[in-house]
Amino acid sequence: MNTLGPVSAGPVFDLAETLTRFLTGLVLCFLVLLVCAEALLRGGFNYSLGFAEELTGYCVVLLTFLGAALALRHGSLFRVHFLFDALSPTAKTWIARVFVLIALVICVTLAWKTKDLMLSSLSRGKFAPTVLRTPLWIPQMVMPAGFLVIGFFLVEQLLLTFRSSNESN
Repeated sequence: MNTLGPVSAGPVFDLAETLTRFLTGLVLCFLVLLVCAEALLRGGFNYSLGFAEELTGYCVVLLTFLGAALALRHGSLFRVHFLFDALSPTAKTWIARVFVLIALVICVTLAWKTKDLMLSSLSRGKFAPTVLRTPLWIPQMVMPAGFLVIGFFLVEQLLLTFRSSNESN
C-alpha cells in the first residue's frame, strides 16, 4: 500500500490498473496453459510444440513490465521500507518526487529508444530466426508499451505526492 496518501489519483488511473490487471491475468493464464501443454506433450508423447519457448519468452517480458507497473502503483517497488519509514513525511514526499522525476526521464528515454528499435525492425522487415518467424517488431513493441505503462503510473505517483503534501498542510 502506498504510504504517501491516497492510493488513486483518479478514475483514469483506476481504469488503467483494471485493464493492466486484466491483461496480466490473461497473459499469465496463457503462459501457464502453454507451459503445461508443452510439459505434457514432451513428457507423455515425446512431442514438442516447437513455438512454446518463443511465446513463453515474450509472455515473461510482458509480465515483467506489467507487474512492475502494478507494483509501482501500490508503492511496493524500489523501496527499502525500514529506511523509508524512518523518514519524516516531508522527506518521504521529496524523495518520492525526486525518484519519480528521475524514473520518468529514464522511462521516456527507454520508451523512445525501444520504439526506434521496433521501427527499425519494422522498416527492415526483420523476422525472428524461430519456428514462428515472428516479425521482430511485434515482440519489440512490448518494450516501449511497457515503459509507457510504467511511466503512466509514475505520473500518478507524482500527482499523489502533491495531494499528500496538500493534505498535510
